[in-house]
Amino acid sequence: MPRKKNPADPFRYFNSSPELIRLVVMTYVRFSLSLRNVEDLLPQRGIDICHEMMRHWWNRFGRHCQSKCTC
Repeated sequence: MPRKKNPADPFRYFNSSPELIRLVVMTYVRFSLSLRNVEDLLPQRGIDICHEMMRHWWNRFGRHCQSKCTC
């Protein structure tokens, strides 16, 4: 009997938590801010991430999050 394949976790290669990645990408999508503006907002939450990392996350997860956003 063949084994069922589990869907691959899209966050498996990232050291950051999936919740953090979702927060950053959804903030960028929801409020239509620039990546540098999102970078300036995150230290208020105790998060220190470069805008280049956010750009990488946006390229990887942006389309998925954008389709789920109900703006």
